[in-house]
Amino acid sequence: MRKFSGVFRACLAVWFLLAFTFFPSVPANAQVTGATLSGTVTDTSGAVIPGVMIAIKNRDTGVGRNVSTDEAGFYLAPNLLAGNYDVTAAAAGFSTVTQPNIGLAVGAQQQLNISMKVGETAQVIEVTVSAPMVQVTSSTISSQVEATTVRELPLNGRDWASLATLSPGVNAIETQMPFENGAVRGNRGFGAQLTISGGRPTQNNYRLDGLSINDYGNGGPGSVIGVSLGVDAIQEFSVLTGNYSAEYGRTSGGVVNAISKSGTNAFHGDVYEFLRNDKLDANDFFSNASNQPKPPYKRNQFG
Repeated sequence: MRKFSGVFRACLAVWFLLAFTFFPSVPANAQVTGATLSGTVTDTSGAVIPGVMIAIKNRDTGVGRNVSTDEAGFYLAPNLLAGNYDVTAAAAGFSTVTQPNIGLAVGAQQQLNISMKVGETAQVIEVTVSAPMVQVTSSTISSQVEATTVRELPLNGRDWASLATLSPGVNAIETQMPFENGAVRGNRGFGAQLTISGGRPTQNNYRLDGLSINDYGNGGPGSVIGVSLGVDAIQEFSVLTGNYSAEYGRTSGGVVNAISKSGTNAFHGDVYEFLRNDKLDANDFFSNASNQPKPPYKRNQFG
């Protein structure tokens, strides 16, 4: 029996070695967490131009991506980090075209068509007209919560997920179980309980940098104080309420797709102190009428 087991393991090892040696490798496509920029390059007559070099450069980090158009004049640049980009198109026999400050949001599928004129390559034409922000390449029903909104709006508890209620079709469930219920509340998540397009809170999928961060009960993510990370760690996020593609998965409700802040070429940092204290609150009408003092309340969030 031991001899048979040893022979079996040896055969299995040889089979795996042959499989990795002779079988062609197949690239695996990761789930898209960034934005996709695509479009068609044409000349002034409307004819497509193949072989155009498209340079896409992030204005904050300086990181670039180079792609070229195919025989149909089409180019595709997937999985770009959210941010502002400068797009440059260059081809022999045509003037170089530059389109600055193209804003790409998290998970966006943006189309940017480029028109080139016959001329010298050294001649640069800068397009100052803003590119349309309507996503005509996707039927996904979604809304965007930008970095300025995440950073500037006051939040009770500084939980970025609560900003999802700014999107149409998203509501917070106010009658939630208290945290004192322990595991009973934990089964539904300690984070914000949201209903998206009428679905249950456990039907939603929360994603951070491409990873699902739902808790063990498939509820909203959150610590014991009901906060998932903090607003200072989130750059922006989108809320998908319908017609999203299968790449998101694990949901029959909505998708909250967030990305964390990334580095730039400029040195920066954050220091914050979030204070709530009963000294800053007024007593309510009924407590005043019964000569009851304000209940003590002290909360400090800092980092």
